[in-house]
Amino acid sequence: MVNDSDFINTLLLTGKLAGWTTAILFVIGLPIAYVLSYKRFWFKSLVEALISMPMVLPPTVLGFYMLVAYSPQNAFGSFLEKYLDVRLAFSFEGVLLASLVFSLPFMIQPLQNGLVAIPRSLREAAYTLGKSKTETFFKVLIPNMIPSIVTALAMTFAHCIGEFGVVIMVGGNMPGETRVASIAIYDEVQAMNYDVANQYSLVLFIISLVILTVIYSMNGKKKMLF
Repeated sequence: MVNDSDFINTLLLTGKLAGWTTAILFVIGLPIAYVLSYKRFWFKSLVEALISMPMVLPPTVLGFYMLVAYSPQNAFGSFLEKYLDVRLAFSFEGVLLASLVFSLPFMIQPLQNGLVAIPRSLREAAYTLGKSKTETFFKVLIPNMIPSIVTALAMTFAHCIGEFGVVIMVGGNMPGETRVASIAIYDEVQAMNYDVANQYSLVLFIISLVILTVIYSMNGKKKMLF
């Protein structure tokens, strides 16, 4: 059995990981989606393929390579330990970084689709009126892609709360540090504590249902407008 404190702390840690991942990726994802939508450059297809890789790559594969990168025996891990005195393996920060990489396409693709769907004439009209690219981005593009933004935020958050493979590979199962709800469900099933596993599962199920309902509601309203 698990006490109420452990149950709540695990859910809060899950929300913390998903919240930070979603917030950081939104800030990173907007400019990346803009460049991919409106700019042409060499190896663009390769960049898009690399961003989309986590959608088809087994989570354990990405988790393994992230864990290898975190190792002090490799350049990245050695640099962090030597100059910053930081070890990312089996820590919340390490799981967060891995989550950013693994959840990136769930943020980028809806934003990119939203930007591509905006008529080119709107941007050209803004430029004709003397608006800069920055003003056009925030005052013209962003207001016209709200459903895509909601979808990107919701999909990223929902994907993150259910992630298992990357978390277990990079963070292990450390209560209060890396033990999120998906890991807790696995643990409780292994221990045959099905009632507790059901509690965690039900909470994640409800959250995911609410998120998907919001997405379909937003997209449905958008279709009605056209």
